[in-house]
Amino acid sequence: MKFEDLNLLPSLLKALRDQKYTEPTSIQEKAIPLILAREDVLGSAQTGTGKTAAFALPIIQHLEQENTPHSGKRKIRVLVVTPTRELAIQIADSFTTYAKYNNVKNTVIYGGVKQGSQTEALGRGVDVLVATPGRLLDLMNQGFISLKDVGYFVLDEADEMLNMGFYEDITAILSGAPKEKNTWLFSATMPSAVAKIAKKFMMIEKR
Repeated sequence: MKFEDLNLLPSLLKALRDQKYTEPTSIQEKAIPLILAREDVLGSAQTGTGKTAAFALPIIQHLEQENTPHSGKRKIRVLVVTPTRELAIQIADSFTTYAKYNNVKNTVIYGGVKQGSQTEALGRGVDVLVATPGRLLDLMNQGFISLKDVGYFVLDEADEMLNMGFYEDITAILSGAPKEKNTWLFSATMPSAVAKIAKKFMMIEKR
């Protein structure tokens, strides 16, 4: 299979060609069609298997096709939560790479640094927010972030987040987002605690 077989926009295919990507990995081949169809996904994939592209590409396509006018400040429509600063930066960089030929803006926030540059970026408006839980909750509590317009939520490295004790933070974060949204959860392993999160937050368990 080629990326051309996945019904991606020409602009996304062009960005992939720039990166010399021609064939999707297994997780990309399975997840991209489901996410394009707005199906919730609980995916198992190790780091390094291309799962960021598996959710970033179809998310960018959804945002591009929604064609929301940007006369006012962009509102956060996509939230990606991941456990570490390093992963958050990598994911944000991937969104930038894949959206090279699209009008989709992202920013990344994480702890351990002063928040000024992050709040300035948020103030300018973004479509996609990539965040670690602690800094996200902090800026939500300070009033810098509203999740009321989020329609797409990705929880990446879910098992690692649970190992690091982030379950309550995830619950608190999602309390600020609409109940009706797509949720895509990726995890290297599938312990019962990950299944618990899926049951609580994913629409596949609510139908």
